[in-house]
Amino acid sequence: MSVSYIAYCGICVSVLKELNNIVDEPYMDEPFHIPQAQAYCQGDFAFWDPKITTPPGLYIMSLVFKRIFMFKCSLPMLRLTTALTLLALPIALTRLSCFYQRIRPPPLLNPVPVSIVLSTFPIAWFFGFLYYTEVPSLIFVIATVVAAGDDRHWLAALLGLLSCTFRQTNVIWTLYAYATSQLIYLKYRRPRAGSQEVHKLHDPPADQAGLVDLYKSVLSLPGVLPDIVSAFVPYALVLAVFSSFVVWNGGIVLGDKSNHIPVLHVPQFYYFFAFSTAFGWPVLISGDGGIMALLRNTYERTFGSKFRSMITAVILAAMLLTVKLYTIHHPFLLSDNRHYTFYVWHRIYMLHWIAPYLLVPAYLACACAWFLRVGNEQSMLQTMAIPLFTLVTLLPTPLLEPRYFLIPYLLMRIQIVNVPSWALVLEGMWYAAINFVTMGVFLYLPREGVGRFMW
Repeated sequence: MSVSYIAYCGICVSVLKELNNIVDEPYMDEPFHIPQAQAYCQGDFAFWDPKITTPPGLYIMSLVFKRIFMFKCSLPMLRLTTALTLLALPIALTRLSCFYQRIRPPPLLNPVPVSIVLSTFPIAWFFGFLYYTEVPSLIFVIATVVAAGDDRHWLAALLGLLSCTFRQTNVIWTLYAYATSQLIYLKYRRPRAGSQEVHKLHDPPADQAGLVDLYKSVLSLPGVLPDIVSAFVPYALVLAVFSSFVVWNGGIVLGDKSNHIPVLHVPQFYYFFAFSTAFGWPVLISGDGGIMALLRNTYERTFGSKFRSMITAVILAAMLLTVKLYTIHHPFLLSDNRHYTFYVWHRIYMLHWIAPYLLVPAYLACACAWFLRVGNEQSMLQTMAIPLFTLVTLLPTPLLEPRYFLIPYLLMRIQIVNVPSWALVLEGMWYAAINFVTMGVFLYLPREGVGRFMW
């Protein structure tokens, strides 16, 4: 076991102990989750709180821990359920990182440094100490992607189905696991001995690709479909089970449907890239040539020629229109001043009517910068996969909620494998500073009439 992983585990245990000592009653969403889990622990599987919108995977996991390890279903022990998944996160991220680096994983309890740094990502870190679904959901999604990458598709489909018991939208990430595994398979496969040349999917390096290459990829897709359709069978079964659930439930949301009605929320996609840049800037600026090269390449991609300037103008106009038509002021966002997003919304987006429109060029620049940084190491379709699947998961969600960005951010960030040591250290220090402040405010600075501040 590495020293860094021992230190990580020690800090996690210490934070959990301190949190349980100070926050000794269920907080925020825990008053819904805790009684539900305790009902399952008592064998009452007919009880269901109608305010809960996610499936019972978290409660079943706690029940399994109770049966195997004799855990009690008290508040501290239930929080331990999610904290254990936070301890397992570096191990899971190590397997995913090694998948993208195409190297053999190290021993189980010796995670690579980048996985430990990413396990301290502020959203995962914070909710890993509360009885929330975020980190267990993330663990199962990562395991699904890793299993699919290892061509263990039946296992991947099972893990993906289990991930859906934590978050319904994980069905999208199950399909992402299949798609990315097949992109890697098609990229590295070779003709069998004595066989003819195999069909190739047109998928050039992203930093060398243009619109014509996307058109060529579409044209080449029918030729490779027969080679990848058999691997889709397990995932098709997951889709069938999920579709049956939606029909039976009368929608994707369990429980409180009134506050979680699917809507078209296009700017949610823009917020994701702004969020990613705010947290991941140390990695963005760590590419060849540093920040100046990133700015120069972003400018060349957007305004480097008359044709690109015209395309950028059309995109900006479309983004401005979607901000006008599809910005949603969710009641929770407007009223619940215990979340940081409340202050972001009121002090930035609602500062002046023109503020949301002035941010549109920044959204585009952030998205372009991430495409260039990831695309420097991945193929065109691999780089486009995250934005595409993220778009599907975020568009129907009416509430601006950082937890919704957790899975797509880490899946995007982990694809950047060529990160200098100084940038990884800077990234870890940035995460640590945010964690120190947010956890400190949550634990030690509650305000009367407001309560504890959290993500």
